[in-house]
Order: sequence, then C-alpha cells, then structure tokens
Amino acid sequence: MKHLFALGLLGLVATTPALAQAPAAPAAMAESPYRASATKINDLVHTKLDVRFDYAKRYLYGKTWITLKPHAYPTDTLRLDAKGMDIKAVALMNGDRQTPLKYTYTDGANLRINLGKTFKPGEQYMIYIDYVSKPDELKVQGSAAITDAKGLYFINPDSAVAGKPVQIWTQGETEASSAWFPTIDRPNQKTTQEISMTVPSKYVTLSNGELISQKPAGPGLRTDTWKMDLPHAPYLFMMAVGDFRITKDTWRGKEVSYYLEPKYAPFAKQIFGNTTDMLEFYSNRLGVEYPWNKYAQIVARDYVSGAMENTTATLHGEQVQMTDRELLDREYGSESVIAHELFHQWFGDYVTAESWSNITVNESMADFSEGLYAEHKYGRDAADAHYYRYLRRYLSSPRDAAKNLVRFHYDSQEDVFDLVSYQKGGAIVDMLRTYLGDDVFFAGLQKYLQDNKFGNGEAHQMRLAFEAVSGQDLNWFYNQWYFAPGHPVVTIDYAWDAAKKVQSVTVKQTQPGQPFRLPFAIDYYVNGKVQRQQVEMTEATQTFSMPLAAKPELVNVDANKKTLWQKTDNKPFGEYALQFSKAPLFVDRIEALAEAAKDQTTNAAARGVLVAALNDPFYGVRVAALESLKLDDAAVAKAATPALRKRLAAEKDPLVLPELLTAVAKLKDKKNEKFFVQQLNSRSYSVQGAALVALATLQPAQALARAKTFEADDNGTLAQAVTEVYAKYGSLEQWAYVRDKFDAARPQGQFNLMEPMATMLGRLNDAIAFAEGVTRLKTLALKYKSYGADKPVIGLLQSLVPKAGTPNAAEMQQMVEKAVGEIQAAK
Repeated sequence: MKHLFALGLLGLVATTPALAQAPAAPAAMAESPYRASATKINDLVHTKLDVRFDYAKRYLYGKTWITLKPHAYPTDTLRLDAKGMDIKAVALMNGDRQTPLKYTYTDGANLRINLGKTFKPGEQYMIYIDYVSKPDELKVQGSAAITDAKGLYFINPDSAVAGKPVQIWTQGETEASSAWFPTIDRPNQKTTQEISMTVPSKYVTLSNGELISQKPAGPGLRTDTWKMDLPHAPYLFMMAVGDFRITKDTWRGKEVSYYLEPKYAPFAKQIFGNTTDMLEFYSNRLGVEYPWNKYAQIVARDYVSGAMENTTATLHGEQVQMTDRELLDREYGSESVIAHELFHQWFGDYVTAESWSNITVNESMADFSEGLYAEHKYGRDAADAHYYRYLRRYLSSPRDAAKNLVRFHYDSQEDVFDLVSYQKGGAIVDMLRTYLGDDVFFAGLQKYLQDNKFGNGEAHQMRLAFEAVSGQDLNWFYNQWYFAPGHPVVTIDYAWDAAKKVQSVTVKQTQPGQPFRLPFAIDYYVNGKVQRQQVEMTEATQTFSMPLAAKPELVNVDANKKTLWQKTDNKPFGEYALQFSKAPLFVDRIEALAEAAKDQTTNAAARGVLVAALNDPFYGVRVAALESLKLDDAAVAKAATPALRKRLAAEKDPLVLPELLTAVAKLKDKKNEKFFVQQLNSRSYSVQGAALVALATLQPAQALARAKTFEADDNGTLAQAVTEVYAKYGSLEQWAYVRDKFDAARPQGQFNLMEPMATMLGRLNDAIAFAEGVTRLKTLALKYKSYGADKPVIGLLQSLVPKAGTPNAAEMQQMVEKAVGEIQAAK
C-alpha cells in the first residue's frame, strides 16, 4: 500500500539545517501487547465466491465455498473472520450435498464452526456459507494511514451527487476483507480464488486473475467470473464495479490494462504508460519475472488511502487521474506510486509478510523500489532527490525514532503503517544496497523471492538470503536497523597536520545508547583529484586519518550520501562551496545549498552558490535554489536579479517555472509584468497559477479580473492560486468560492489552502464566514493531528484576532479559543 502522508511535502533545503539540530533520542514508550504471528490451525486452500449487490441498502449478498485443511494437528473446529454479517446458513459440502453445521456467531466478528467430525492434517474439506455483508453498518475504525476499515465501499450508489460516478470497490489491508467475505483474514494465509459478481450489465468489473466468463443474469444484469489460479493472501482479494473505460497494453504476452473514468481514458497511456517499462526493469533487476498472469490498474473515487497492491489488480486513489494538461505538472513523486504498487506484486503478493510486525518486507521494499525505478528512468539525481525527500520526512518526526522497524509490540496492526515502515525502511534498504554492492544485493533479493515464493517471509528470511549470497554475517546490520529504534546523531570535525601531511576526520555519535556500526566512504579532494577512503565506525567517537600530498580543498564524509543519520558537519563554508561545484551527487549540492541559504545575507560566496544553482542541470536543485533565495534582502536581490532574468528567458520546465515566477514576483519590478501576463496562457496549471499570483503583486485589480475567468476550472493548483489572490485582494463576494474549493479538495489540497483561507478570514472579519472557516480548520487539525497538523492550524487560528470594533468580535474570539482548546485536548 502507498499512503498519502499528510503534511509530507517537505522542502529539500528549508528543513535541512533544523533537522541537523533535532533531538533523535528515542522517547520512552509504554509497552504495547506482543503480537505473535497468527497460529495456523486450518489452512485456506481455495475460496469460491458468488456475490451480488443491493445498491439501495448498500448490502452484499454472498455465498462462499471455502476449501481448507488442518495445518499441523487434527481438528474438528474452524474459526473464520466474518465482520458484521448476517449468517444465513453454514454447511459441510460432500460433493453437491450440504450437511448443516452448528456454529456460534455472537460477537459479530468470529464465526466458530463445529465441523461435525475430525479432519487430519492435510485432509481437505469444504465449507459453504450463505451470508449478507453490511459494510455501512459495521462499527469499525480506521487509522491515520488507512482512514477506514469497512472493506466494501458503495460510492454514490443512489446517484445523489451529480457528476459523481457510481462505483463499488474493496479494500482489504489490513484485515478488512473479512467484512465482505468470511475467511481467515491473516497475512500468513494463502488461497486460490474464484469470484462471480452479478452486476448491472452497463458496468465494468475487475478482480484478481483472469476473467473467465461473462453471462446474462436476468434483465439488465450480468455475471462476471474471475479466477485466480495462484495462491495469495486474503487481504489482497479485490473487486471493483463501475463505469470504467479500459485501455489495454501488453508485456511479454501478458495483458496490461488501465481502468479509468471516461473523462480520463484518453490519457491512460500518459498516466500509466511507464508500467510496461517498469515490468521489464523490475523483472530483469530482480531476476524473477513478474509472476502473475496479468496486471491491471484501476482508479477509484473516495479511496481511503493512496493505493493498494491487490494481486494483479492495483487500485489507485483518484489523485492519479490527470488530464494531459495536469500531467505537465506531475513530478516523479506523484508517478512513484505506480512503481511502488507494481513492486509489491513481488514483495507483498508473491512473498507476503508473515505478520504485520514484519510489514517492512512489503512496504520498505516498495518504498525503496520507487527510487530504484527513478534511477533507471530519470537518472541518479532524480533517485537521490526522491530518497532524500523521504528521509527528511522520517527525520522530521522525532517520535518515530522510538520505534523499531520490525515491531512486535503494537496496539493495532494499523500502527505499523508509518514513516518508519515506509520512509526509514526504504532508506535502510538503500543503505544495505550500497554496503553490499549491486551484484550481491540483487542476488540476495532474487534468492529471497525464489526461496519463499507464494509463501511468507520475515526480515530474518531476507537477512539469511543476503548472508547466503554475500558470505557475510549481517546480524549486526539487522540488529541495529531492523530490531532496534533510532538512528545515529553525529558531529563531524576536521584537522590538518601540516607537518605530517595527514588529514584527520573525527566523527562523534551523540545519540543515547549503544553506538551504531557505520561503514561509509570519505572523499579527499587534493590538487584536482579525488582519493576515497573506506572506513567503518564502531565506537562512539572515532578519528580517521589519511596521509595526503597536500591539504585537501574539500573533505566529503559519507561520499555516497546513503548513511541514515542526522549530522552536524563542521566544515567551513568554503568547502561547502567546493562541495557544490566539485562533488557529483544531488545530496552534495543540496547540502551546500542549505548552508548557503543560512549565510546568504552576509556572505557573498553563499550568494554565489545560490546563484550558480539557478543553472543546475537537475530541475530539483534549481527549484531548491529559488525557494531559498531571500529576495527581500538588498544584497541577495542585487546578486540574484541578473541570473533570474536570464532564467526567465531560458527556463522551459513547468516544474521550475512556478518557483521562478514566485521568486521574480518578490522583486516587484514592473518590467516583469509582461512576462507574468504571457504565462497566464501556459498549458501548465502550476505555471498559470504562479503567474496569476505574481501578477497580483504588481496589478491586483487585473489579477482579480483574471482570477474570475479561472473560477470554472476545477484544477486544484489553479484553484489555490485563485484563492491566494482572493485571500489578499478579494472581498466577501469571493468567500463562497474559497470555502467550496476547500471542501472539494483532497487532504493535501486542503493543507495547501489553509493559509490563504485564514488570510482571507482575517481580512473579512465577517462572523458567518469566520465560523465556517474556523470549523474547517479545526476539523482538519483534529483529523490529521497524528501527523502534526495541529501546530500549524493552531498558529493560523491564533492569528485570527478580530479588529477592534468588529461586530461579534468577542464571539469570534471565543470561537477561536474554543477551537484551539478542542484541538489541544484531542488525542
């Protein structure tokens, strides 16, 4: 699964200095219950389902035939997960004959069946169950990562929302498949399947495996039967029903298909077009060909997370759907979800985590795969930028430093879907790749997949595979990175002994507890050449020495830039400037930019680095430089203005132009007005929006008029720009637009709209608008408090001080205080 972590879009430069000072000491945490792997009493073998839907009641009427066998010991009982169902009949099948069985189902979750006889280990038997699933009546709770857990979702079933499609889809992870069919809903179970869905004949269906038949089923109805001949976990079962257009592709003779709403179908190949290249790349890189008979991707409305890797049939949230214009603004971070879910078809579906405690062998691997594909398709800079952004997300959350990657203690299995299992875990995998080298690393992944195919794995199985191919004992690596919390916090200091011509590097680990064992490289730049020293840190403080012909111009510690640590690097800025120009990697340059950003108002060399970065060949560095420039400072503006003007003439990348427009607007130079107006006609929504906001700094009235012409466009980026213009220069007349766009936005869009909405509330001082805005901000803070949304929202609310003499000022102030209190009190 790919989660859309709220507040996750951290800047590359702005966060770096602060993170270097952030405490990383694992905080004391109350011990949660130990979570063992589920004991296997019975094994699933095959699951056959026959389902039909009642759209009015939001019910599923189901019949299932489940083939099982005792695992290790004889048994005469069976326990199945069945959440919130009406159980109509339970029987033992003998051929076509049914023998009713006694059962208990008192808690609405566990169906306990007396089999009527004792079955021996390996002896198969079949159970028949007639049931009704009522997902909307189910009393379940999701999590911050997976916001709902009712398993089966009816979207706009009564067509009450105009323009919104009618859909049905399922979401099984973690243990929600048992909300729509009885099963043993544990990741260490594997079963083949057959699902027959009776649906309105106007709709398309999708499920796992192959569509083996479509038959009329009465007036206006059709039954589609999907069959999955290879075993997989119950949480990976899926169904989807709706008005989708199918675009088909092929890879090595296998069908690759994309299911989209009709509006977006013309852009299917642009949205998902790299899928076949990903299949080829991952198959070759892993040495294990894509193991399933097809691969489909479908996009659903109101999805409860980012995307889900259902075997052969990935389901994406609607944020993946884009028009050709919107795709101009898509960064790899948005495309990476496609790579992530595909990699799960190996790591998660082919070999599945033995338990939720070991979700790292699913999710950390899939997060790692995103950068792996970026490197293949877009180059090393793109991969490193992707990894770096993810690592900063983890390091910006000190509470996560207290968590193990493999976590046997938790309150809910949903808790393990977090920045540790995803972002930190992906960085750890990438670090292990660097340590072992590509040949050994990928041979280890191949062995893990082959040894555990169609079964389950844990972190230990992966370790043993790497040990087998490398010949090394890797317990040290897994013990400190997988089975212990935290990360190193280091300071780096330097000394040059001119008499002995020896450069010393002293690294000190300052985090509490045992020091980490850290292998890394140090590059010494001497007389235009680079000498590399491979070192291994095993003590809390360690000094590494290197004899050199002359004092190095630059010493670059962790030259591969793959070590997971927080560092304070006490090198002089002159070396950072050389690091920017001489060291080869994205992280080298972005670290130098972070240092330059701190000193730009007082240091000409720092300003020189920022200006040079405006012409970096990688767009992400250009963006970071533009974001870092303090153009309200006269010296910075004077140094940067000529370079900015040249970039205006040269820059074509729609991922850079918005930041360039934003930066140039800060100069408030009327010479730029013509360029701003020209860019209002860009096909890129991001460029259009940035141009509109930029124009408003020079010509507010003209910008307001142009904003009005954009109101009908439903693109979120452009809507945010319109909102920003209305927030600063509009009136109460525009409040309804701002409010409604906020309501229609997805979570990240709402976070983007928070500040302009608050700005507008502060200007209007209208009691009704004020109440509407405060309620929305409070709701957002409460929903995403676990991700830190409370702090920025509280700051915005406290800034809303009604002007003296404003009608209802006291009431409005009380409203703010009450909202802040509720946010602070919420758990």
